[in-house]
Amino acid sequence: MIKIGDHIISSKHLPVLVAEISSNHNGSWSRMVRLIKQAHKVGIKVIKIQTYTADTMTLNIKKKEFLIKNSKYYKGSLYDLYKKAHTPWNWHNKIFQLCKKLNMVCFSTPFDETAVDFLEKLNVPAYKISSFECTDFPLIKKIANTGKPTIISTGMCSKKEIQETVKYFKKN
Repeated sequence: MIKIGDHIISSKHLPVLVAEISSNHNGSWSRMVRLIKQAHKVGIKVIKIQTYTADTMTLNIKKKEFLIKNSKYYKGSLYDLYKKAHTPWNWHNKIFQLCKKLNMVCFSTPFDETAVDFLEKLNVPAYKISSFECTDFPLIKKIANTGKPTIISTGMCSKKEIQETVKYFKKN
């Protein structure tokens, strides 16, 4: 069982729907506000965002290993994609305040330790670890040391990686 705000997630309680905004704001603050308000309007009580910068996700390199070519959705460098898709850090406090005003809870997926430090200053109530970061043990240790509820995604993980991650998280 974990508790995010007043919402309990366990097999003994009703499901908690979480609106994952991710990059759906398309870099527009007004769109971000509309997404949150629309989620509220349909009864969603929990919002999740992502916290990273392009510089902490990848290198600003235009070599073939860092280019996306075969996607119908995006063509360009990984760096430019992450720069376009990230939620600006100066929006985070306003997002948390808007959610609080609407009686909603907001938490985040940090992608590196600096993002955890930043989110701790905002008193984020919980964390989610992306399955891509499931074996990033310094990040997992940093999050575990906050003592806050954490959801760990496992979609991209092997059974062995899941076992190692859970063991490491519990240890820390």
